[in-house]
Amino acid sequence: MIDTFLKEFAKLIVENPDKVRVETNEVDDTFSEITMYVDKADTGKIIGKDGKVINAIKTVIAACKAKSGRSYRINIKSCDEE
Repeated sequence: MIDTFLKEFAKLIVENPDKVRVETNEVDDTFSEITMYVDKADTGKIIGKDGKVINAIKTVIAACKAKSGRSYRINIKSCDEE
């Protein structure tokens, strides 16, 4: 659910929506690590000025934690870093 939200949200922001990819790694029963891959030119748009966009995304994800009890870590990587 969260990975789908992040992918669709990122596609609305970036210039190259076809390069957006989200992977979820479930570390244990209460923690997941989500990695969002975007084009190198779009990493700044996902992070935002002074990190405002990524912090807003993290706030929405924190609300999901309140509902499900699961913690999430979000990483942003450019497609070139794979």
